[in-house]
Amino acid sequence: MTRALHVSAELHAEIASFYARHMRAMDEGRVQDWTGGFTDDGVFITNARPAPQIGRAAITAGAGATAANLLSNNVLRRHCLATLNIRPQPDGVILASSYAIIVRTPPGGPTAVEFLCTCDDELVRHDGQLLIRHRRVQRDDLVFAAPTIRPPNGSW
Repeated sequence: MTRALHVSAELHAEIASFYARHMRAMDEGRVQDWTGGFTDDGVFITNARPAPQIGRAAITAGAGATAANLLSNNVLRRHCLATLNIRPQPDGVILASSYAIIVRTPPGGPTAVEFLCTCDDELVRHDGQLLIRHRRVQRDDLVFAAPTIRPPNGSW
């Protein structure tokens, strides 16, 4: 097993705060704020879609369609992140992995877990701000339904 680079309390708090703002933006339907967390050339890959979304504009279009669908059906969706694992790399990239529990509440309830997934991000800094360069979301309910997609550098 290779030795991981140390994660300071400050870095952990910064990343946890980034994800809190990022996920709440999507849950609240603030798509532009949510996609503002990606680099301009960011990549979003999930086994729930047939092809990756490449670039902030494509990611915004996909997220916008999802947010509009939830809003039109008066459905609340919440992303609850757990088991955050942060791995700083020597080149400055930060690999961050977590489980995301997605909870759905239709009008009048009941609230229920919609699905569980893993989220693997490559975070980079741009003008001192953390941004997602590459995101891979793997829904557990679809894990055997579609091939596992890995980032180009195979860092996961």
